[in-house]
Amino acid sequence: MVKILVQKFGGTSVASAASRKEVVNRVREAIANGYKPVVVVSAMGRMGDPYATDTLKDLMVAAGGSQDVSLRDMDLLMSCGEIISAVVMSSTLCAQGMPSLALTGGQAGIITDGNYGNAQVIEFQPERLLAHLRNDEVVVVAGFQGVTPEGELNTLGRGGSDTTAVILGAGLGAERVEIYTDVDGIMTADPRLVEDARIISHLTYNEVCQLAYEGAKVVHPRAVEVAMQHNVEVVVKRLQDSEAGTVISSEASFTGEPHYAPKVSRVITGIAHRPGLVQVIIEMGADDAETELLMLDRLGEAKISIDMISIFPERKSFTILENDVAQTEKILREMGLSYKFLTGCAKVSVVGLGMRNLPGVMARVVKALNMKNIRILQTGDSNITISLLIRETDLCEALCTLHDHFHLAAPPSEDERVLA
Repeated sequence: MVKILVQKFGGTSVASAASRKEVVNRVREAIANGYKPVVVVSAMGRMGDPYATDTLKDLMVAAGGSQDVSLRDMDLLMSCGEIISAVVMSSTLCAQGMPSLALTGGQAGIITDGNYGNAQVIEFQPERLLAHLRNDEVVVVAGFQGVTPEGELNTLGRGGSDTTAVILGAGLGAERVEIYTDVDGIMTADPRLVEDARIISHLTYNEVCQLAYEGAKVVHPRAVEVAMQHNVEVVVKRLQDSEAGTVISSEASFTGEPHYAPKVSRVITGIAHRPGLVQVIIEMGADDAETELLMLDRLGEAKISIDMISIFPERKSFTILENDVAQTEKILREMGLSYKFLTGCAKVSVVGLGMRNLPGVMARVVKALNMKNIRILQTGDSNITISLLIRETDLCEALCTLHDHFHLAAPPSEDERVLA
């Protein structure tokens, strides 16, 4: 039986000769362990580096001046960064004695729906990839892209290389997908703000999706959703460490983990945050349902993303990004609505499977912040998430307080019980 492993390497992992040497080591280890590896790469480096995606995008915007930028041509240009990475990485592997070839997303069999800049994958055709694997070649696939049935190139939007890797893993029946980054794994909180944040060894798909949607940036939520749909195990780890990391899989797979065992559970798994928010409060008549719907439609048409929506008969509140204030104010003013903005806000979200159907968790969160005199401006919750809007000046203290209150610095132990 052929064992296939998909290994995805981010932009910093392929940006220098030293980091590409580490990529070679990870691929060689996979082969030594009996796998046939498929490598997925992002564009080299980050903003400002010559072949980074944002650098290429700015190049076209500058060339076009005030003219409307062609989304089709933008996709053609932005796909180049990953193609360059794939060719360089394939050449590096060949030089190290491992037969390899580079493929674009389309050549690898990824078929997209034609939505330039944010395409969905509608089909994966694995035959060409499988043929190269049977020939003992390491295939290096350019992430973030595919082609339409008519041959038009599309990019997959933010996190597209993660999505590419998971789609290949699902379609090839890979044992798992490894995502290599410049961090050790998914952590209980942002270590830049919470000193005793630690790596989480295991997470469910739902938990990772929630953490990602609420601001954690290690894995893109679209990739996790694809992994969940096809039950593909994903491991997030640092390039220089082939052993450690965070395993992401289904809830049913956590048979031996105390975190998920019956009667033994940690309420909160991790904490995410999102700074740079503005709270919008609108006073509106109790019978103004038509105006309310028009306002939401206008905001949607302007592509203004709203969050933490609270609707009461005479008051509506939600959050927007700081960059959307001017456009939002224009819409509300044109509609003759009474509104006010509260700038300098941040959202803090606690996420954990252990809080599901467990009473009293919101009370614990509120009490912990109240004891530190941190004012809660607005709340929202779902099945495994509680979100709070606070002043951004309180963000660091709020994260540290909740991290300490729910004992996230230490891994879960067998004698740890849910405390309601």
